[in-house]
Amino acid sequence: MKGSLGLMCNWAKIRLLLLMLTMVGCNTLKKVGDDELLLTKNSIFTDGEKIKNEDIKSLIAQKPNSTLLGYPLRLNLYNLAKENPDSSFQNWLHRKEKREKRLNNLLSQKQVNRLRESFIVKGASDFLKRIGEAPMIIDTSLTQKSVNRLKAYYNSKGYFNNTGAYNIVKGKRKKRGKIEYNINLEKPFFIDTIQKNISSPELDSIYNRAIEQSLVKTGDQFDLAKFNNERERLTTLFRNSGVYNFQESSINYDILRDTIKLADDQSMDVQLNIQKPRSVNDSSSVGNDYKIFRFKKVNIYADYKIGWAKDSLKSIDHENYTIYYYDKLKYKPEALTDAIFFEKDSIYRDLDRIRTYRQVTNLNTFKYPSIIDSLVGNNKLISSIYLTPRPKFSLNLDFDVTHSNIQQVGTAFSASVITRNVFGGAETLNISARGSVGLLNGRNITIGGDTFTSEIGGDVNITFPRIWFPLNTEKIIPHYMLPQSRFLVGTNFQKNIGLDKQSFNTVLSYNWNPSNSLRNNIELMNVEFVRNVNPDNFYNQYQNTFARLDEIANNFQDDPQYASFFEETGNTEDPLQLSIPTGANDFAKAVLDNEIPTDQQQRADVNSIEERRQRLTENNLIFASNYTFSKNSKVDINDNDFYQFRMKLESAGNLLSLLEDVVPYNKNDNDQLLVFGVPFSQYFKTEFDFIRHWEVSNSKVLAFRSFLGLAVPYGNSESIPFVRSYFAGGSNDNRAWNAYELGPGKTSNINDFNEANLKLALNLEYRFPIAGDVKGAFFADAGNIWNVFDNEDNPDAIFSGFNSLSDIALGTGFGLRYDFTYFVFRLDIGFKTYNPAEEAAKRWFRQYNFKNAGFNIGINYPF
Repeated sequence: MKGSLGLMCNWAKIRLLLLMLTMVGCNTLKKVGDDELLLTKNSIFTDGEKIKNEDIKSLIAQKPNSTLLGYPLRLNLYNLAKENPDSSFQNWLHRKEKREKRLNNLLSQKQVNRLRESFIVKGASDFLKRIGEAPMIIDTSLTQKSVNRLKAYYNSKGYFNNTGAYNIVKGKRKKRGKIEYNINLEKPFFIDTIQKNISSPELDSIYNRAIEQSLVKTGDQFDLAKFNNERERLTTLFRNSGVYNFQESSINYDILRDTIKLADDQSMDVQLNIQKPRSVNDSSSVGNDYKIFRFKKVNIYADYKIGWAKDSLKSIDHENYTIYYYDKLKYKPEALTDAIFFEKDSIYRDLDRIRTYRQVTNLNTFKYPSIIDSLVGNNKLISSIYLTPRPKFSLNLDFDVTHSNIQQVGTAFSASVITRNVFGGAETLNISARGSVGLLNGRNITIGGDTFTSEIGGDVNITFPRIWFPLNTEKIIPHYMLPQSRFLVGTNFQKNIGLDKQSFNTVLSYNWNPSNSLRNNIELMNVEFVRNVNPDNFYNQYQNTFARLDEIANNFQDDPQYASFFEETGNTEDPLQLSIPTGANDFAKAVLDNEIPTDQQQRADVNSIEERRQRLTENNLIFASNYTFSKNSKVDINDNDFYQFRMKLESAGNLLSLLEDVVPYNKNDNDQLLVFGVPFSQYFKTEFDFIRHWEVSNSKVLAFRSFLGLAVPYGNSESIPFVRSYFAGGSNDNRAWNAYELGPGKTSNINDFNEANLKLALNLEYRFPIAGDVKGAFFADAGNIWNVFDNEDNPDAIFSGFNSLSDIALGTGFGLRYDFTYFVFRLDIGFKTYNPAEEAAKRWFRQYNFKNAGFNIGINYPF
């Protein structure tokens, strides 16, 4: 009987599924006519071989409706819209006899019309059409247009004799069809010889010097893209070699028709033509041959304003420049001239002009400059650079929505006063104050018992538009690399994060950009003093640690001689607990002093807890230097196919350690050197971060990230400062675990804040559009943290070799994002797919459910 009922239930589920599929199919074809076909697929074949290149596929003018996991979501949303909302309004109006009469008595005719318009324009139908997608009906005119595009494309690749056709194949399901495009390429043509016809001797000389860099070479298959790129290369070459007025339109190529060979090795002769300058209407060549231009004079106008009186300006000559100004020159002459990359008697170069724009803008003292070149005499130029000063003082007020691995969401307020040209060398002084309030994520609320975190701080930051160093670095780091020096002094106070921390920070750093994609940053001095404001609150904040200590102490709570360690809780299940902080601290000290008879394991656990307490409650002094190199191939904000690489090397405490023989340091009980009563940290740290994005198809992106970080303590330190250590989990890491919850190694969340000094992380995410500004993603996050080369003695937390890679945790999940243009709001749900903290036989999919999932709210993409 039970088997029959189960079979009936299964058949009922199957019938329900078939009914749903039928309804979906009907909805998909709702707006497809009887004599029409819904396009389901495009295929391109060249000489019988299927093409997978997305660039070639993009030439097709008509594409199938988008799908989400194979389901045409946007098409079905569109089909849900009413065809005639006006009729729907009339039906609603006349559905009840007296509705129209009551409506006319209540509203004027004008208001009724507005109601109708609102029903039509702003109703659900309009919304569904806006976020949906109309059915893509096969249109033969667009299909032929696609064939012509494909033929033109292959024609540009040297297949001059190609032919094309299309074939519409009706699908097995009704009203559906796919299109097959077939291109017969025939034999391609190759470049046999390249002749040249260059009208200007100067251009001919420049061309011959760089002929090895040519993109069009004999023996290559004809490719129109290479010819276009070669025109751009030559234009850049000439304009960077002194030819001020060179026009790209002066370059063209001729295929010498009488030289085309129709043999098996089809080849052609090509002639490069570089003509004289053309007239405005580009109808004929005018004037003399192209010449090399030099600057006769370079003028800098330091106080340019619209409508100024040129006669009232004063001037000074500095090196090869003339600087004009009102009354008094507010800038050091070299601050202006160092930003100009051409000078008197130098040849004209577009590159120098671009570098000048960038460097003047980098000064942050002037608005975007205006550079005007005037022709004088024979092949001479006078260049005038007009610099419009920014206001001396400005006030910036900012309000931001923030997110971190500690905060689910927060609000930040900041105010800054900017003073420009502080010392006359285009320096910028920025005095800022900031504050924030944030909602702790669910994991961290349980740690301290509080819901919100707050932060307040301020900085004094001065930036120099040059390398501020005793030695001259211009030959190594020229001005066109946009060098900057920064000196910062700041303080910050955080409440309800750990033990409430106050930090004091001093940074002297240098950065420069050899190119648009490369960036170097050196922090010659990064001094940070971290003070724990409430060290006695340790066991209140780190409740897991306290619970471990109290569990050991429960074995002795009935002994009267230890009664002073305990206090009543009022809890019937646990009426006595160690008092905080006195009882807990005294109990730990008594155990370690062998005043309490504990076994070896209990003593080891207490020793680990006490070491952690001392480490997390002691103040830290970090005197570090670091170097960061980064490369970013991203061209612009719309570039979805790029990579980023960042490498960072950091060393702390070495300089202070070298001074041990010179400076009479005090020492603590652990024989650590003290500076102002605080042991300074000594470690070496290195990080590698690589991000790669692939544009799979239009608006669909596959994103990958890998991270490796290692910090090794030595000398004056046995462990890494908490603020410099690594953690795993959270919305920007492994999203199946909360921040600080994963690891180290195969340990199972033994501390409230789990951190270590070695981290490996790998992330893979597939991003796709859903409807309008709503996006989706599937992701897989792998990684963990471990202890290595420090004072940790738990083997489950230590990285011991390749075998420890089995401790890498895996989280998978999905996410929803909404693109607000200026930022992206995202919700990610991660599931514990492989949990190294479980027994070996129970690690896979043990907690793969919503109850144990990680819910993460984030701002912008995680990588």
